[in-house]
Amino acid sequence: MKAPLRIVFLGCGFITGVHSRHLRRLRHLFLPGYASRDRGKAEAFARRYGGQGVYGDYASAIADPSVDGVVVAVPPRWHLELTLQALAAGKHVLVEKPAFPELADYGAVAAARDRTGRVVLVGENDHYKPLAVYLRRQLAQGVIGDLVFGSFTTIAHRLKTADDWRNDETLAGGDAFFEEGIHWLHVAGSLGPRILPATVHGYRPPASHDGPDRRAKSMLVAFQYDNGAAASVYYSREVPSLLRGLRVSKLFGRDGIITFESNGAFILVRGRGLPRIIVPGFRDLRGYQAMYRDFYRAIRDGGQPEMSLERAMEDQVLMDRVYGTINGAAVPGRATGSPR
Repeated sequence: MKAPLRIVFLGCGFITGVHSRHLRRLRHLFLPGYASRDRGKAEAFARRYGGQGVYGDYASAIADPSVDGVVVAVPPRWHLELTLQALAAGKHVLVEKPAFPELADYGAVAAARDRTGRVVLVGENDHYKPLAVYLRRQLAQGVIGDLVFGSFTTIAHRLKTADDWRNDETLAGGDAFFEEGIHWLHVAGSLGPRILPATVHGYRPPASHDGPDRRAKSMLVAFQYDNGAAASVYYSREVPSLLRGLRVSKLFGRDGIITFESNGAFILVRGRGLPRIIVPGFRDLRGYQAMYRDFYRAIRDGGQPEMSLERAMEDQVLMDRVYGTINGAAVPGRATGSPR
């Protein structure tokens, strides 16, 4: 049996804790280490999650010859710099999503990846979650016939505190939809039919100026698939929802309807055959373990991961279109509604 790969988390914040909890089940594949500009944080994470290696800065972790790869888990502002440094040092990279603020950044990283022969996986865990995998399979099998409409809803009342870095768009790369809504736009575009970029339009309600979370926190995106189906994504982090996050989405076909809890708790299929309720799986509900297995496979066996730079670039094209069309703005240029 091959020895586990050594990876180091660059950054010791909330998302590193999420990743680390899921990696506990994958110790036969990865041994994590932790790097932070505050060495005390790295030591605390190593104690909590059984880390193999602690670093008081990112450069020393990247330079360590015993490290196989890094997870870039800092605010998006520093993703490009750290990813390029890691590739130059011969490390494989898993970079959190949104990976980079600009489309050109993906090209620069792709060139460095190809030059060094390393693997770069963009951390879109929602691509791997059981819900998305099941929906892709159902549409491919024609369970509800030709897709007519799609309605993707992700709303919750989750405001950030004044000291949260996501309130600073220079760190986050943009508003709430850019920082988080990109996951839902990816799911909508990953189901089989592809979203036609030219049909994408964003509609953003006026931002609230009450309280410390003053970001724009809501977005409606409307678009059409290449098979003619029409769909929309409703995103908000300022609208109350049942149980503080329970929300329902639907896929409408000519032969049936798939209703699903947007987080993946359940799926109701009413199509060809008897109606049935599916629980896609709670063990890896958000897809992190499947994502890391794909990262491992790509490193050990060669080839590209499912969430390659090229696949993530397709999402970035859609995001650029959303912000280029906000509330009827013209597409050329990025002055109106730009998240940058």
